[in-house]
Amino acid sequence: MNPELQQRYDELLSHIAAYESVLVAFSGGVDSTLVLRAAHDALGDNAAAATGLSDTYPAEEMQEAREIAAEIGSEFIFVRTMELTDPRYAANNSQRCFFCKSELYSQLAAVARERGFAHILDGTNADDTGDFRPGLRAARDLGVRSPLADLGFTKREIRELSAALNLRTWDKPSFACLSSRFAYGDPITVEKLRVVAKAESAMRSLGFRGFRVRHHESLARIELPEADFPRALELRAEIVEAMRDAGYTYAALDLAGFTSGSQNLVLRPAVVAASTGQK
Repeated sequence: MNPELQQRYDELLSHIAAYESVLVAFSGGVDSTLVLRAAHDALGDNAAAATGLSDTYPAEEMQEAREIAAEIGSEFIFVRTMELTDPRYAANNSQRCFFCKSELYSQLAAVARERGFAHILDGTNADDTGDFRPGLRAARDLGVRSPLADLGFTKREIRELSAALNLRTWDKPSFACLSSRFAYGDPITVEKLRVVAKAESAMRSLGFRGFRVRHHESLARIELPEADFPRALELRAEIVEAMRDAGYTYAALDLAGFTSGSQNLVLRPAVVAASTGQK
């Protein structure tokens, strides 16, 4: 590891060590994996990983989270979350993520109290704070700490440090819960989530990464990195078959390409500002 990255990692270790004991809200993504690794290095058995078990995350993501925690050497805890039973969440308005994270962090707080962990950490980074993320407000309300954001770690820096630490997630594409595949106002159900999960699992089996299958009733709108467009056309028949097998009638390639948070394009600026605290 180069001296600059080592210095940054040492800063992260010192920052987390001051918490004495932590429960890491762990998704198995690049950000929370770095936080878990640093927490384990800084605190040993006084750090553990906790993942929310829910229909809003595909089974393979859950399994990978378990594997990564084992590679790090951390205790791993599954926490059942019930956000889908909350009608405010299921209604799928622009504050959906607030209700989801409120449920998750409330459940993690109960585990932390029971197990004697002093703090809950998440993987929020410095780049996240300028985006539309109602879940950040839930984290603040419930006292969740964000060491990467506190120390100004950017996504680029996190990936570089993760590669230096030989973490398998260093180049893992960003992943959001399956509920983000639905347009605001389209009610979320377990059945719809399973359709999306099956469609995205099929796309992964075809070798695609960093994509989304957006749900529009009988239409699957597939967002891919532009570099994957030629391959998608080569595999057109396989993709159409996979989407129909998942439960869709039609499959469409979005010419705008993959855009994280593209469902937020329909929101009025005032809604975004209210959630982020901007004027």
